[in-house]
Amino acid sequence: MNYFAPSALLPDGWADAVTIDVDDTGTIVAVGSGARADGREVLAGPVVPAMPNAHSHAFQRALAGRTGRTAAGNDDSFWTWRQAMYAFLDRVDADAIEAIAAQAYVEMAKAGYASVAEFHYVHHDPAGKPYADPAELAWRIVAAAATAGIALTLLPVFYAHGGFGGLPTTAGQRRFAHTVYTFAHLYDRLRAAADPRGYVLGVAPHSLRAVTADELGQVVRLAAPTAPIHIHAAEQTREVDDCYAWSRMRPVEWLVAQAKVDARWCLVHATHMTEREVTALAASGAVAGLAPTTEADLGDGTFPGVAYLGAGGRFAVGSDSNTQISPFTELRQLEWSQRTRARRRNVLPTAAGATIGASLWAAAACGGAQALAQPTGTIAAGQRADLVVLDTRDPALAEQARDDVLDAAIFGPCRNPVRDLLARGRFVVRDGRHVTEDAVFARYRATLARLRQGAAA
Repeated sequence: MNYFAPSALLPDGWADAVTIDVDDTGTIVAVGSGARADGREVLAGPVVPAMPNAHSHAFQRALAGRTGRTAAGNDDSFWTWRQAMYAFLDRVDADAIEAIAAQAYVEMAKAGYASVAEFHYVHHDPAGKPYADPAELAWRIVAAAATAGIALTLLPVFYAHGGFGGLPTTAGQRRFAHTVYTFAHLYDRLRAAADPRGYVLGVAPHSLRAVTADELGQVVRLAAPTAPIHIHAAEQTREVDDCYAWSRMRPVEWLVAQAKVDARWCLVHATHMTEREVTALAASGAVAGLAPTTEADLGDGTFPGVAYLGAGGRFAVGSDSNTQISPFTELRQLEWSQRTRARRRNVLPTAAGATIGASLWAAAACGGAQALAQPTGTIAAGQRADLVVLDTRDPALAEQARDDVLDAAIFGPCRNPVRDLLARGRFVVRDGRHVTEDAVFARYRATLARLRQGAAA
């Protein structure tokens, strides 16, 4: 599988006439520039590394757009949305989990994601009882990713408590809850199948409000020394206040000091940080896993992006609740949120000589690869051939200069900039269509109809 791109975003910037040679495993073996096609398949537009999706709750795709009714007193927040999410889960069985996840993952592929970190915290049946196979719902996630043709980093979530200090879980959290013992059994099942079934296995203590300090240590020790560790942190000001009341430390402050956060970790959201926390998280080598469209949708707040990137912090983007599924949209929202705060334009730090769009894309792709522990994120020998071909037929990209095309795709009036997606060197999306999208959507639509009928009964 050998390809020729008219232009491509390489680790040191844009290059013209790029050859990308791929072996049978989907790994790039050679990249050249200023070359001729020499029989290689010519890709139909500028090529950029596909984006890793650093944070997804796939089942929430079916909830997107269904939480717009205002609560009494106009007091909607993350916390009222969470109750709506719990109520929705009461009706979602294993077949529905797989159908919804497959639809979300196909949409990710069409949007330019070739890999996903699934923060998988629904483990039990709707009554809160374990399945005969405790990994039943995890297998559904694995099957959905295979259907969509994207690489998976599976992050089984340990969730044991309903608040800081080991408070009991609530009825709405019954599908999530584990003890360390039952979680270790689940993790052993998933570890045995990781290589044969082709996913990367990490671990995800849900948040400091859902695990005790002792449990956090035990769960982290279950993971292999190189496995990724993801945790929600400092998404909401109430969470920060409750954490401080419990420990006299803020969430990011506590994690950096007590959990010895390093490059294996991805702190998801990290929205509310002091200047000291920003500096400490950046210095740790961890990734801040940002979900700007979800954070905007839930009214979380604005990530301190200028300070964090200015301190050399690493970041990745993800679709989280899947109200929007597009890395282009996530990066636009990230930059625009900083502009709104600073009342300036083009405010996030960029690589020397790079436009803001290309700089953000490259940084997020590299940060995402680190967070997923996947060999992707750049177009270079030894990396997996996960490639996005941009669609220059879109009016927003028409006749754009090479160096500006990503800025046009992110900040211009582009509906979907992706023409093709190659995952492991093979076309998963070609000319805007995913190879399984019709069958996946038919199943998804039938699933939604069944859930709606069940709710009405």
